[in-house]
Amino acid sequence: MRRVLFFFFLFSLSSCQYFDAKKIDSETILEEELKTFNWNEVDTYPTFSSCDANQTKADKKACFENTLSQHILENLETETIIVSKDIKDTIVLEFQISETGELTLIHIKLDEITKQEIPNIEVLLTESLNTLPQIFPAIKRDQPVKTEFNLPVIINVN
Repeated sequence: MRRVLFFFFLFSLSSCQYFDAKKIDSETILEEELKTFNWNEVDTYPTFSSCDANQTKADKKACFENTLSQHILENLETETIIVSKDIKDTIVLEFQISETGELTLIHIKLDEITKQEIPNIEVLLTESLNTLPQIFPAIKRDQPVKTEFNLPVIINVN
């Protein structure tokens, strides 16, 4: 009887999966973690040093966009632009800010009339972006990340 109980006990231990350790590889953990990220949002938007006083994420984003727009408009106002037709156009600047805070202009969307009347508008916009103060990159999970933005700039020349 003891032998039967011993074999029964030994059989129950060998068939039990309780003692088997499940191995989870790092790739599985990484895949699960990546599914939880919202890749379209950053924790902190790119900023200028003048925007550091703002506390909320929305305030910092608004400050960044306003500072950028204001800088572009101030540079354009210093230029003498002569046109034969009135221009009221919204130019959309598509740009990217790298992990190191470098701004790269990707594309400028503007009307044909604006391009005909102000042929050097793209050069003027590029030069104004090159004179920006230092930009601090966006942050995602405590790491600087690359971000892309569209910025509308309203041009009104009479």
